[in-house]
Amino acid sequence: MNHQYLLGFDVGSSSVKASLVDVESGACAASAFAPDSEAPIHAARQGWAEQDPDSWWGYAKLALAKVMQESGARGEDIKAVGISYQMHGLVCVDKNGKPLREAIIWCDSRAVPYGQRAFADLGSEKCLSHLLNSPGNFTASKLAWVRENELELFAKIDKVMLPGDYLALRLSGTAATTVSGLSEGMMWDFAENKPAQFLLDYYGIPASMLADIVPTFGVQGQLTAEAAAELGLKAGTPITYRAGDQPNNALSLGVFEPGEAATTAGTSGVVYGVLGRVGYDPQSRVNTFAHVNHTTKDPRLGVLLCINGTGILNSWARRNVAPTGIGYAEMNDLAAQAPIGAAGLSILPFGNGAERVLCDKEVGASIHGINFNTHTQAHLLRAAQEGIVFSFAYGMEVMKQMGMELKTIRAGKANMFLSPIFRDTLAGVTGATIELCDTDGSVGAARGAGMGAGIYADHREAFASLKKLQVIEPVAKDQPAYREAYERWLSHLNP
Repeated sequence: MNHQYLLGFDVGSSSVKASLVDVESGACAASAFAPDSEAPIHAARQGWAEQDPDSWWGYAKLALAKVMQESGARGEDIKAVGISYQMHGLVCVDKNGKPLREAIIWCDSRAVPYGQRAFADLGSEKCLSHLLNSPGNFTASKLAWVRENELELFAKIDKVMLPGDYLALRLSGTAATTVSGLSEGMMWDFAENKPAQFLLDYYGIPASMLADIVPTFGVQGQLTAEAAAELGLKAGTPITYRAGDQPNNALSLGVFEPGEAATTAGTSGVVYGVLGRVGYDPQSRVNTFAHVNHTTKDPRLGVLLCINGTGILNSWARRNVAPTGIGYAEMNDLAAQAPIGAAGLSILPFGNGAERVLCDKEVGASIHGINFNTHTQAHLLRAAQEGIVFSFAYGMEVMKQMGMELKTIRAGKANMFLSPIFRDTLAGVTGATIELCDTDGSVGAARGAGMGAGIYADHREAFASLKKLQVIEPVAKDQPAYREAYERWLSHLNP
C-alpha cells in the first residue's frame, strides 16, 4: 500500500527546509534542507539585508528532492502543500510574476525612519488602535523606501508579497496572501477588518499592489503543470496553508488558544502568546499579529515578545566565564552548583542592541551584586541564565497587562531549553507549565496543510501525534526563591 503524505516547506533566511508527514501516522517521514551551508544574505550597505527570491525556489527544489528520495514517496502520494516563511520580507514582482529586485528581508533596517515618521505623523492612537503596532520596520515601510528611492522600479510593480507568498506564486502561478500575512506587514486594519488603506495612502502605495486574500487554511492555489514537472510532483496538488515563521512555530507546537504560548530561545528569544481579543500594548513593547486561526467573530491574536540578548549571552558566558573547552551540558552542570538566585548575583542580558520591550532603549548588559568572597564561575553562569529568563518574564508581564494569562508554554527541546536551569527558572518565575515537544517549522507547515485540505478535522486531530518529550511543572516550594531573585533583578533594571 502506498503511503499518503503532506509536504511542508519552511523558507528561512539561512535555508529552506522540506518535510514529509505521513497522513495516517502523523509521523515525519523525511526532512532535509538546502543549501548545506548558510544561504547568502547580501548587504550593499550597513543595515541592509537582501536575498534573491528565486534562490528560495532553487533551495526548495533541492530539499524536496532529498526528502522524496529518502522517503521513497512519489509525486502523486503528496496530498497537499503547506508553507512557513521568514516574516516581514518584501518581494516585488512585475505583471509576469518576475521579481523586480532582490527581496528586502526581515533583518534589513533601512525602513526604520519611514515607520517612525509614519507613527509620528499618523499618531500613536490611530496606528495602535488600527494596526495594533507602530508601522515600524515592517513590509509596508520597506515598500515606502522602494517608492522613495527606486521610483522607476516602483512604477513597474504589479504585486508585493511576503517570502512565503512568492514561493506559493512559483508553485501555483497565483499571487495571493493572507490576513495574517498582511497584518505582519502592517497592511491590515483590525478596526475596519480590511487592508489598512490609511497607511497605504500615507505611504503612496496603491491598494492594487496587494495580492488577493486567501484563507490561512483552505485551497489557496494548485500546482501548475510547469511547477509540478520541475519538482517531480503532480499538477493540481493543492497549496492549503501558509503562515509566517512565528505563527507557524506556534501552530507546530499546537498553540492555538488563549493562555497558550510558544517560545524559542536561540541567539534571540521569542515568546509568542495567543490573545483571545483584539488588543495592543499602548507602549508598543510587543508586536501583535493575526494568528493562524484568527477570525473577526472569534479573534485569535499572536502577541510577539522578542529579546535580542538571549542565547548570545549564554554563548558569551561559555566562551569567557566557563572553564576553557567545556560544552553547554557541562556548563549547565557547573551552573547548577549555585543556588536559585545565584546568592544575590543579578545579570541584565541586554547587550545585543536596543530592545523593543524596553521601548527601544539600549540599556546594555550589566552584572549586579558581585561579591568577591562568595561568587564563583558557577554563580555567574547561573545568574546569566536566570537573567535571560527574567527578561522573558518581564515581557510576559506586558502580555499580562494586555489580558493574557499564560498557563502553558511550549517549546522545542533545543538551544536554551536543553538547560534544566533555564526550564526550571521559567516555570518557577511564571508559574506556567513548560511542555517540550518534538517538532519543527516544516513539519508544522505540513500538518497545517492537512488541516487546510480537510484531511484533519481540526487542530486537535492534526496534532494528536505531537510528541511531548518533557513536562516541567513549577515547584511550589521553590517559587518564592525565584520570585525574590526576579524582584531583585527588576530593581536593577528599574532602579
